[in-house]
Amino acid sequence: MMIVMKRGATTAQVANVTARIEEMGCQAHLSQGEERTIIGIIGNGRPIDREKLEQMDGVERTVPILKPFKRASREFHPQDTLVSVNGSVIGGNKLVVMAGPCAVESREQMLEAARVVKEAGGTILRGGAFKPRTSPYSFQGLGVEGLRILGQVRAEVGLPVVTEVMDPELVPLVSTYADVLQIGARNMQNFALLHAVGEAQRPVLLKRGMMSTIEELLMAAEYILSHGNDRIILCERGIRTFETYTRNTIDINAVPALKQLTHLPVIVDPSHGTGRRELVEPVSRAAVAAGADGLIIEVHPHPEEALSDGAQSLWPEQFATLMHGLRTIAAAVGRKL
Repeated sequence: MMIVMKRGATTAQVANVTARIEEMGCQAHLSQGEERTIIGIIGNGRPIDREKLEQMDGVERTVPILKPFKRASREFHPQDTLVSVNGSVIGGNKLVVMAGPCAVESREQMLEAARVVKEAGGTILRGGAFKPRTSPYSFQGLGVEGLRILGQVRAEVGLPVVTEVMDPELVPLVSTYADVLQIGARNMQNFALLHAVGEAQRPVLLKRGMMSTIEELLMAAEYILSHGNDRIILCERGIRTFETYTRNTIDINAVPALKQLTHLPVIVDPSHGTGRRELVEPVSRAAVAAGADGLIIEVHPHPEEALSDGAQSLWPEQFATLMHGLRTIAAAVGRKL
């Protein structure tokens, strides 16, 4: 439920309503706009007497929230949430591009990749130290050594880092080396992990599960938000359908749908969404045109030698071309790159 305060409601009136909500055993969440203050109520399962709340000084009306996701809802939080990562703002007028190899393979590989990403205009470096793979015999990542390499490259090149965390117990360790904690598609509903990254109070990149609905994605975000951590970036990375030509099927519909439903920023992963490097650029353009706040793209200095996902990784020159073309698309929809 939301309480809409009257225009010009005083600080004391807002405080009184907040205190009343807490007396009821509920949590209050303030969203202060230029003209009005909205107080969201996170209930405890007990009925709430709307009439009594509406009789309090400064209250204009109460509005029920029918959606199961409360804190993630745009009704609850009308203004867009901006997630800041070392100077890069995700969710604002400027698009953010995260790029780099699927997996950390060596210090030399990551240094070369980071320089390519930075020179082309990318602002966040991606690289997997821990790799959840379908086959137990596939390359699983360098683990802790991969994290150390990411930390060294971050310091040398100056790009913040996003990398995946797979286990709640590893969250403190990964947080030491990463600026953004990534929850991969396979872990979208790993609820213990969602609680852990929520408690960490670090930016979180939450990828949509390969067979998850939009509502399920937002409910996963709700777990993180329940800890007061609203630094969440949602990621559409393709869902599994009957189509076999591409690795997954990018749900472009999800971008404008999520922008309507939630205040959280939304980015797209065209690399995992297609699995084919020749499709990454056109799908990236479509994502920006659809309203995405950014992209996460796989770029490798030598894709033919990649230990993971070489077929969907762009060559450095392809990434530079893509970035140049995206500036035109961004300008056409009133954004910057």
